[in-house]
Amino acid sequence: LITTPPSLWGRGVPRRPLLLLGKGRYGEVWRGQWQGENVAVKIFSSRDEKSWFRETEIYNTVLLRHDNILGFMASDMTSRNSSTQLWLITHYHENGSLYDYLQRVAVETSEGLAMAASVANGLVHLHTEIFGTEGKPAIAHRDLKSKNILVTKDLRCCIADLGLAVTHSQADNLLDVGNNPKVGTKRYMAPEVLDESIQTDCFDAYKRVDIWAFGLVLWEIARRTYSNGIVEEYKPPFYDQVPNDPSFEDMRKVVCVEQQRPFIPNRWFSDPTLSALVKLMKECWYQNPSARLTALRIKKTLDKIYSSLEKGKES
Repeated sequence: LITTPPSLWGRGVPRRPLLLLGKGRYGEVWRGQWQGENVAVKIFSSRDEKSWFRETEIYNTVLLRHDNILGFMASDMTSRNSSTQLWLITHYHENGSLYDYLQRVAVETSEGLAMAASVANGLVHLHTEIFGTEGKPAIAHRDLKSKNILVTKDLRCCIADLGLAVTHSQADNLLDVGNNPKVGTKRYMAPEVLDESIQTDCFDAYKRVDIWAFGLVLWEIARRTYSNGIVEEYKPPFYDQVPNDPSFEDMRKVVCVEQQRPFIPNRWFSDPTLSALVKLMKECWYQNPSARLTALRIKKTLDKIYSSLEKGKES
């Protein structure tokens, strides 16, 4: 049982036990209650202090309220048993991560599309600079993957975990990379990250890395989307090409040297929606980063695919 920081729960509020939802290298996620509603409490491991600091900094300086970005409530640094605990309190989504959800559930075409479109909407919001008093810098995520996307009650998605994010403002052309030595998740790394050719001083380069990863998430969703009553079991990208916990070198060989891409099952081509998604994911996977689609183009294409699916239902 973890004692709750008074600054979070307000003095005189009874301390309620928290329920452990998951743990990993990053630390732990607990479910708690605050002001009468369920919240998620992410407790960072001390070695991941920079991720907590970065995420807190971004949420506190940027207006990020958006349906497809995980809602931030508070962050806190508390000392317990002479060690420092770093907390991040966000909205709670009982469906868990997209990674967890897709293991348990296969989805209909319209649901899979809506999930993909909602991730794209969140990515457009992150990538876009908004000007004015209610504005925000452009943000690239740098660790987009199904474990960092949460599934809401109505089966939409929201993007979480901004611990590696970079920001850019046109006014001063300032690229803020933070000072986190950690890099993204190896399995989702774009070729230019793996072969270290990425232009680290160019903001667009980071957005293009997100697009590569988005294409992989799209592939994960497509595998779990029914067509003619058929669906594949959940597998992570490159499951058949690299080991369970792939090294940087494993990934570099597959993605850069052999230029392999995730396997596309035949059944996808006999379904108009899934074959449109195949075309889209392939345009996220160009070896040349500047050839990849932008988040906005992806969002518009997904909207178009959705409306032709709806039209098909009507006819």
